[in-house]
Amino acid sequence: SSKWEIREKIWDHLESTGLAEFPRPVHGRIPNFQGSLQACSSIKELDVFSRAREVKVDPDKPLEGARLAALQARKTLLVPTPRLRTGLFNKIVPPPGATKEILRICATSQGVKDYSVPVGLDGKARVDLVVVGSVAVSQKGWRIGKGEGYADMEYAMMVSMGAVQEDTPVVTIVHDCQVVDMAEELLDDHDLTVDYILTPTRIIKTNCKRPRPQGIIWQKASSLSNSGTNIFYEMLGKIPILKTLRYREKQTGKDVTLQDEHPRLEKTNSAAQNKKEMVENTRPEAAMGSAQVGQHHVERDSFNPGLEGSDGITTVFVGNIPPSLRVRELKCALREFHVIPLQLNWQGAQHRAFLDYRDKGTAERAVSSLKGLSLGGNTLQVELAKNQRNKG
Repeated sequence: SSKWEIREKIWDHLESTGLAEFPRPVHGRIPNFQGSLQACSSIKELDVFSRAREVKVDPDKPLEGARLAALQARKTLLVPTPRLRTGLFNKIVPPPGATKEILRICATSQGVKDYSVPVGLDGKARVDLVVVGSVAVSQKGWRIGKGEGYADMEYAMMVSMGAVQEDTPVVTIVHDCQVVDMAEELLDDHDLTVDYILTPTRIIKTNCKRPRPQGIIWQKASSLSNSGTNIFYEMLGKIPILKTLRYREKQTGKDVTLQDEHPRLEKTNSAAQNKKEMVENTRPEAAMGSAQVGQHHVERDSFNPGLEGSDGITTVFVGNIPPSLRVRELKCALREFHVIPLQLNWQGAQHRAFLDYRDKGTAERAVSSLKGLSLGGNTLQVELAKNQRNKG
């Protein structure tokens, strides 16, 4: 069976037998099931849990009991942000003197929102135990998620930022019916494996020997979703922290070229595209090259002489710039993310910069691309400048 066939069988079985719990239907989810709290409570019997000081638990509903167990044991609890849109982790911080009832609330999805602080790439997380949800898992430790790749990506990012080591144990919590046989040929290099499987009736130690991903394998990041679209390219467009990590690894000299990146570039290498790149990249880059601290330099676009004096220019504000950052480092990031402005006004002494774009759509794309970017240890504040937000 393919991964998708295995997922569909599990989801169908949970629904048809009445084992599925809220939220329903379980199709397309890490499924919640009857007995999930009982399965989660057995995590307290594991030595790896007793020894752990910092525990990362996925935000899925069936893992709520594992999050509660970590909080009750006074461990540091990290929960990935949904779809990694706003960062990598939320650190759950219960209020002082929290009662058992407050801890239960902290373990819920609403509690994660109300009682947490963000932890980014510079957060120095040191995870001792990883708890992930699964749709299916084999007794050999081979795991299948819901098909979006976020658990695998979270783990690879944790490796890249040094938050986990090769021997950091991984636990998954499922119903007994989700423990199935599967062929090893179904697994890819980026797939996460598990050391322990907790069910309502069993604790299974897998003794899995298959190597886990040692960071993001950029060259092989081209897996397809069920609809045929490239999951990784979708992630790269939606997860600012992933773009930041790729940028950082490129700065260290690592090859971060994606598997089909060169063919994509070659296909678009037409005369029209070249002209467009001359307009959007070469001239703005020249403008950026002459922008210095305290100066405001303008380079006009000769392909659009009507641009001069136009009201179409939209400005993006970049704040929280660290004192140690130099303008060339910001320019490098702008080029890397393909959001080169027409004009850069660098005000490093005030920890800010302003970027001018030809229209609001281009400016909003720049905000989306740069949001969550961390430079010099600071997460930049990126938004439309105040006088631009209500235009139109």
